[in-house]
Amino acid sequence: MTATLDRPHVWLPGASDTPEAPLLLLHGTGGDEHDLLPLRDHLAPTAPVLSVRGSVLENGMPRFFRRLREGVFDEEDLRTRVDELTEFLTAAEQEYDVEPGTWRAVGFSNGANIASATLLRRPAALAGAVLLAAMVPFRTPPRADLSGKRVAVVNGQADPMATPEHTATLTEQLRAAGATVSVHTHQGGHTIDPQVLPAVAEFLHGANHV
Repeated sequence: MTATLDRPHVWLPGASDTPEAPLLLLHGTGGDEHDLLPLRDHLAPTAPVLSVRGSVLENGMPRFFRRLREGVFDEEDLRTRVDELTEFLTAAEQEYDVEPGTWRAVGFSNGANIASATLLRRPAALAGAVLLAAMVPFRTPPRADLSGKRVAVVNGQADPMATPEHTATLTEQLRAAGATVSVHTHQGGHTIDPQVLPAVAEFLHGANHV
């Protein structure tokens, strides 16, 4: 199957005088490809950005994969959607002249979950990830070699969905696969706390490469 740019997305070129690895922005449930664009100014203002809309609808709200109920993921659908997203990234690499596998995913909630699932299922697709309000995508994760991948898990200590237990389990799974994982917590709930963004920007600066 030939990969095509067949889903809604936004592409923002980076600064040509300061080459930087691209960001892949992945929104939460009910969001779209415009939701996380303001993060670029806080995290990596000169980086190219690809922001993608989820291809699944839940009661009219875009998501990246189906769930059986809140907190219970349809893992068969998740695997399919990871493969679809990876094919889309291949098309984007060709269209926008991006070196394959250099994407640094920045995902919130459902977007964070598709990002971590992509790392575990299709590790060559991403260089690393920032996982904001992230849960655990797979009950039993695929065998993956994440050596050289850098991941930040950024969760709220009062988050009723992405709980401290999720944070610990996801961190353990990623580290067991060889990833270097940095954990950043805040006092809030299921949200992006502006106070942690400087630390995330520093993390991305350390992960920047092309």
